[in-house]
Amino acid sequence: MQTPFRARTLIAAMGLAGTVFFGTAAHAQIKIAMVIPTTGALTQYGDMIKEGAMTAVEMTNAAGGVNGKKLELVAVDDACEPKQGPVAANRVVNDKIHYVIGPVCSGAAIAAAPVYNNEGVVAITPSATSPALTDGKNFHFIFRTIGRDDQQGPVAAQFIIDHIKPKKVAVLHDKQSYGQGIAASVRDGLKKAKVDVVLFEGINAGDSDYSAVITKLKAAGVDFVYFGGYHPEMGLLLRQAAEQGLKVRMMGPEGVGNPEINAIGGNAVEGMLLTLPADFSANPKNAAVVKAFKDKNRNPSGAFQLTSFAAAQALVAGIKAAGDNPAKVADYLHKATVDTVIGPISWNKQGDLNAFEFQVFQWHKDGSRTPAIK
Repeated sequence: MQTPFRARTLIAAMGLAGTVFFGTAAHAQIKIAMVIPTTGALTQYGDMIKEGAMTAVEMTNAAGGVNGKKLELVAVDDACEPKQGPVAANRVVNDKIHYVIGPVCSGAAIAAAPVYNNEGVVAITPSATSPALTDGKNFHFIFRTIGRDDQQGPVAAQFIIDHIKPKKVAVLHDKQSYGQGIAASVRDGLKKAKVDVVLFEGINAGDSDYSAVITKLKAAGVDFVYFGGYHPEMGLLLRQAAEQGLKVRMMGPEGVGNPEINAIGGNAVEGMLLTLPADFSANPKNAAVVKAFKDKNRNPSGAFQLTSFAAAQALVAGIKAAGDNPAKVADYLHKATVDTVIGPISWNKQGDLNAFEFQVFQWHKDGSRTPAIK
């Protein structure tokens, strides 16, 4: 596959560490790690973050870099696994990298965050939505360019209340930090509106047969299912429910919005509902960025490409204003409002965005999505 860079690109594997460098070797002077899954079941989410970060870095370097220095991206694999989160973080620290875009998944991010914070590495996740990442932690170096589950969950719950109006709802989750957290947020919103949540239950991520839980759903007479988790499990739930004659609509968070779900769920994915970041690629102000993506055959309208681009923009803004000093960059970001492709963003004292827009979409069997409310 042809390298996506205009300049000569250095791509060097570093032993067993799973570290890959992206950038112009002769001129790269500021390294940014992309801590992403390059192995495991969730690699497509890593690809989304990589597309956003690479496009932002290419555009920055083409414009002269940051304070005269070029940027270099370094991909570090954590497989979206909590146990691998600290391993990847220590790899970043040992490589003397001071800035991170990621981690991607909440479980890995929660596990890695103390390492980044204690070692003074500025980490901006464009995709980890669990409140547990930042709540009560007093982290100074951890930020997001995406909203939290307690911002996303109410959007899903309100849509269910206003537009689905179900009689009996089942809320399932994958027993992991992200999935269980968003599921609990949706459940609580439904209960507050007096919607009958007849089942709140976890399933095992990675299982291949969910017949038992589908039997429970049928026995409970549910007419709507919300699932907190990722696309492999959602795809199986959709397909196996259809095979077993359970005709209910299902909904999930942004973690189910992966084109690979079509291969797993088949025709049963048609009409699946999900919350996602707003389609920032549709904003006319982002036309030049969208063109830069498309020129490299990248997708600017995926779930995390532009939140990743925004994470890079935030780091660039911080380094331009405060210099190549991670402590000063963190100080700057806590006080700043940064203009990005997702709009002007600012953070509260624990590194969460003060505002973020989630929207509800419906998924189609060809892998496309359309707004659920027109």
